[in-house]
Amino acid sequence: MPRPMPAQGRAKGRMATPERRRTERPAAEADHPLARVAEDERLFTHEQGTREAFDRIEPVLRRIAGMREDADFQQRAQAEAEAGLGFRLPEGLLKDAWIRSLDVPALYAHALFETYRRWAEAFFTEGPLAATEEEQAQFEEWLQECGYHALDLSPCSDGRLAHVIRYVLRLPVETVRRKSFAGALFDIENGLQRWIRTELGRYRHNEPTGPEAGTRYLKVAVYHFSSRDPAGQGCAAHGSDTDQAMRAAIERLRDLRATIDNSFCCGEAVELLLVGLDTDTDAVRIHPPAADGLPRPEVRVDAASLFDETRGLSEEGARERVRDRVAAAEPAAPAGLQRLVAGLLENNLAQIAYVRRYHAGCYADIGHQERFVAVGRGFEEVQLRNLTYFAYLNTVEEGAPDLDVGVKIFSGLNVQRGLPVPVVVRFDYDGQVPGARERAVEQCRRVEAALRQRYADRVAAGELHTLTAVRELGGATIEVLGSSVEPETAGEAH
Repeated sequence: MPRPMPAQGRAKGRMATPERRRTERPAAEADHPLARVAEDERLFTHEQGTREAFDRIEPVLRRIAGMREDADFQQRAQAEAEAGLGFRLPEGLLKDAWIRSLDVPALYAHALFETYRRWAEAFFTEGPLAATEEEQAQFEEWLQECGYHALDLSPCSDGRLAHVIRYVLRLPVETVRRKSFAGALFDIENGLQRWIRTELGRYRHNEPTGPEAGTRYLKVAVYHFSSRDPAGQGCAAHGSDTDQAMRAAIERLRDLRATIDNSFCCGEAVELLLVGLDTDTDAVRIHPPAADGLPRPEVRVDAASLFDETRGLSEEGARERVRDRVAAAEPAAPAGLQRLVAGLLENNLAQIAYVRRYHAGCYADIGHQERFVAVGRGFEEVQLRNLTYFAYLNTVEEGAPDLDVGVKIFSGLNVQRGLPVPVVVRFDYDGQVPGARERAVEQCRRVEAALRQRYADRVAAGELHTLTAVRELGGATIEVLGSSVEPETAGEAH
């Protein structure tokens, strides 16, 4: 029997493991027996507040641009910025507006960067999506009961998948790893190093489990597709070809397993799972692995059809139907993996109900609407759909394919409208490691310089602006090093 969720989490509408979750309202009122109305309200508050903060930028700047010939332009512009955005704009961009043309792209970049900084700090200090320590422990216990000690996700870097952990799959951001790559084509060497670090922790410190526990490392690749516009709004890295996206992700998963086996002769050291996400509705399709350990494109369980199939059932009846569908899809899949897949599907049914409740079942922005490109390492605060395009990298040369896709996306989103490509370059560091901050700062500046060189024509035309920042892991603030809008502030923390 599943154990009940702690009263503390239930009162606040926070997450629990799938089998310990209970709906907060009757099925008829929630529109599905597995809906989570109280949790949904918390998630929507974060989503709505974030979008409103970024959406205010353009209207405020339009009003300011209309004042530029006024005699008291600087004073009125700053008053408008403080009232509409909550902060002042750089004086240097305003003082000569009556002589020269107002540099709106630079003002836009500054406003976006400052909005991001304030929003990110609020995320770390206020914890709007945080799980309690008890809830994190419950999730880790459930994961281990399913037979796994680590859950490592690699979604596509497309911003429409940025919320895959906390919203789509309703998992705790504190304990589930995420690193995004264009087309979900994660780096094999990086995946190997992450696996090595995890296994070293198990053998040296018995964390999260000891080597005798018999648990395994679960690697998940998340591809995506569009149910409303399959040929136009699918994965750009695969030409909106969903079949190609699936097969490429499977091949990358297979190569990771082969790399680990060839390097360490571990046999069953890693297990593989493939997940597809409909970016229009947030419904997932999960491909459990066959007897050979590899997922297959044609074998899957679709959450969208399960949602309609289970709407009229009781809560326990819906859970049982989900488990039956998972077992029938791939009987050869390990029992623990079947249990985990059923839990992920149950969580996703709650997310489908969320999208139906707050977005009429389908997002209005089925295409790209990201606000900025995130470059470097970190950004765990970004758990919202269509907020950020990710380019995780250590060097620009290494991440060039992802970067080029992101700049191309923003060429259509912003540059065609006269706005720049905003790029946040950030590297997080471990404060307990001697010299880590200094190395992060150096890497941040090196990557920014290489990025500006790669897109030198756009930089010269004012079509690309950068913000550089570092953050200590576990810290509550982001240390801004400088920006292309205000380079003279480089080295000063906000």
